[in-house]
Amino acid sequence: MLLQHMKFGQPKGAKSLYLTADHPWLYTHTLLDTAKTWVQNGGTALYIDEVHKYANWSRELKNIYDGFPKLKVYFTASSALDIYRGESDLSRRVLTYTLPGMSFREYLNLTQRKALPTVSLEQILDNPAQAAATIKEQIEIPLPLFREYLVKGYLPFTHGEHGGHYLTRLLQVIDTSISTDLAFIQNYSSTHAVKIKKLMGVIAESAPFEPNISALAQKLQLGRDTVNSFLHHLERACLLNLVNRSTQGMAALQKPDKIYLENTNLSFALRETPDPGTIRETVFLNQLRNAGQEVTLAEKGDFLVNDTFTFEVGGRNKSRKQISGLPRAYIVADDIELGFGNKLPLWLFGFLY
Repeated sequence: MLLQHMKFGQPKGAKSLYLTADHPWLYTHTLLDTAKTWVQNGGTALYIDEVHKYANWSRELKNIYDGFPKLKVYFTASSALDIYRGESDLSRRVLTYTLPGMSFREYLNLTQRKALPTVSLEQILDNPAQAAATIKEQIEIPLPLFREYLVKGYLPFTHGEHGGHYLTRLLQVIDTSISTDLAFIQNYSSTHAVKIKKLMGVIAESAPFEPNISALAQKLQLGRDTVNSFLHHLERACLLNLVNRSTQGMAALQKPDKIYLENTNLSFALRETPDPGTIRETVFLNQLRNAGQEVTLAEKGDFLVNDTFTFEVGGRNKSRKQISGLPRAYIVADDIELGFGNKLPLWLFGFLY
């Protein structure tokens, strides 16, 4: 992505330099010195990949920004990184963009060479049949493709030569996130990494579940606060989705009421046969949150979205029993192509972003 931006995102005549933050060059040079030398040689843009792997990234980015105001600096970092908590204040100097995994729409655009537009939540709720019919003009049979997406469609290496080994590569991504990214950011030891992997294994077998922090702490031989911190770090690393009831507020490190894996591909990588009900809830939560919607647990039904809409997620024969009598309540059903009334197709929520 950075190389594409260098090629297509800079004005004609710009001079750009790409550098990975773990490159041997930086064993004997600093980022600040590199930026200075590059500017002295006419450089106008500096691209730094995986900046969190450089020890003093925050301070030196600040110094580069302040010392070379005409140099444009672009950097990537793990999703677990909070740049605003670095040792130097970057909040007034950096524009940040968080890149989620691919939506079902983006998966179709990549693999089917389409240019399908997004569909708003309001369009889905107001006229699901029309929204689905418009998409079906280009994707005649969406359900088999949606099932493929649930297994191996969230990350772009699903397409091309590596697609056949998708779940194997995804396991490597999980291992890198826990063993490498979190180690750089949270100063974890190798012992912590092993215990976090065990925690992920427990969650994969049980999710979604209401966690007993004391029981998890005892099983992992860790303190309750440490386990709670691990859960929130794993959410920041896009490996988990933690959900609370709307009545409890959103305290930064409160105990989650329910834990999900962040996306369905993780479920298939970590379990041979994930539960279909879990998969449905996981993809619904994932697509809504990635689209910027606020999702909490509902008192009746499964999820409350934007403190307004209640959703019960299930199979094609799911009844309205759990949400009967509730205003603005909907059934989100898997294995149906078109919605009608208050019954909405699950796959359609994959077009929110």
